[in-house]
Amino acid sequence: MPAGEPSAVEREALASGDETTLAITISRRYYFQEQSKVTIGKALGLSRFQVARLLQEARRDGLVRIEIGRPGRVDADLSARLRDELGIDRAVVIESAGGGVDQLGRALAGTLAEESTEASVVGLTWSRALVSMARHIRRLSAHSVLQLAGALYPPDGVPGSVEVVRTVAAAAGGAAAHPIYAPLVVSDVDTAEGLRRQPEIAAAMERFRQLDIALISVGAWQPGGSAVYDLLTPAEQQRLADAGACGELSGRVFDRDGKPVPSDLDDRVVGIDSQTLRAVPKLITSSYGAHRAQATRAAVATGCVHTLVADDELARALLSGA
Repeated sequence: MPAGEPSAVEREALASGDETTLAITISRRYYFQEQSKVTIGKALGLSRFQVARLLQEARRDGLVRIEIGRPGRVDADLSARLRDELGIDRAVVIESAGGGVDQLGRALAGTLAEESTEASVVGLTWSRALVSMARHIRRLSAHSVLQLAGALYPPDGVPGSVEVVRTVAAAAGGAAAHPIYAPLVVSDVDTAEGLRRQPEIAAAMERFRQLDIALISVGAWQPGGSAVYDLLTPAEQQRLADAGACGELSGRVFDRDGKPVPSDLDDRVVGIDSQTLRAVPKLITSSYGAHRAQATRAAVATGCVHTLVADDELARALLSGA
């Protein structure tokens, strides 16, 4: 990128006041392209002090991390054994060493970078693992980045669905970002149908059929095991559990055999449906923790796991027959 030419992403961020995206692109100029703060400021019409503030905030908010040392190692033996156990195309098992979701996010970032090309249309759901991936991703080849389901609004300080999609698109050097400005789960079927008919949302969802890669995460049907589970009332959680719910992928609930659990929740979710998801050529699915073993095995049975990125705790639980 020439120093004097703001990218399309930078122009949009400057026009909209989106400081998160601006901080990411400024950080890329500063750390990867070794441009000075003065040079960046002149290119973007900012003062040196504004650039310095955004760089400082990028560090503070975890958008930029400077690390010394070795990241979580991929255990090649466990990866091969888990791949064979589950009968999937690929498994990437990392030694978490207490790093948990942070190390998983790093592995997801590396896996996505390996699998994508400049022509790739990439889709993302929201999970803590994918938030971590967005923080770790450095460079990415992609044509566009789609949000696969309506927005989740996590606690303060944790990026939401739209922010994650924009962060990943920015890492691709200006790939088009296509967020969905609607909640993931709404209160009734009529509201969900109305939202899906909105032109902007309908256009975003129509792009699902162009997907080359989708990144999704396994949710276990238990408190704290799934963001979707935690959105529902206790009565809804129990009703689905009684119907056999074991886990969910992007809001689509399945039982221990990987079969859909019918309920009105399916019609209240604004996002990609199971059939369209299974048709995506490359599905990169993340899961971690022994408590997600049963849900992960069931997720494989749905046909929505081509590459599994997991921690060693989950891998050993699965290999032990859990």
